[in-house]
Amino acid sequence: MLKQIINETTDAVVAAVEGVDDILGAVTGTVKNQVVNVLQSAGDVGGSTVEAVASVAEGAVRGAGKVGASVTDVAANTMSGVVSGVNQVGGNVMDAVRGSAQGVVKGVADTGGDVGGAAVAAVEGAIKAAGDVGADTSEAARAAVGGALDAAAGVGGDAAGKVREALLSAAALPRDVIESALKGSDDKKK
Repeated sequence: MLKQIINETTDAVVAAVEGVDDILGAVTGTVKNQVVNVLQSAGDVGGSTVEAVASVAEGAVRGAGKVGASVTDVAANTMSGVVSGVNQVGGNVMDAVRGSAQGVVKGVADTGGDVGGAAVAAVEGAIKAAGDVGADTSEAARAAVGGALDAAAGVGGDAAGKVREALLSAAALPRDVIESALKGSDDKKK
């Protein structure tokens, strides 16, 4: 089921962005629609939200990569589409943020992109999208950092190190929140 979601989203993003001027807007709308469809057809918005959303985000990044769009730019728009879609169906925004960050980082790693840049873009996107729907932006940043680190750990190699380094060096991110989220992630692994 998750592989099917990834493939459907990849195809939907490719179809949506071909021939349009506003690629990032097309990605946001497509991702939102995919999230709404997946969560409504699942019937259970609770337990499957993280995995389903991660699959949609991964598919969106893969689709963007297929059409030559910047996967880093797409990361923030994917997060926006995910949060908007989950908010529309009344799902858990923080679970969605975590899942979206996981999917973005995994998708970027699979396409050979910059996982650190993607993680930063996903966290920036999470903060903005959470603010847009009235959710706690600090919690969204923490959830996105956790999701990005989970995915990077799953990717292996030096991906987790690259993600940590990029998050800590990103001037646009609230350093205290990022450090707290990274520490929280380290504490969970002990």
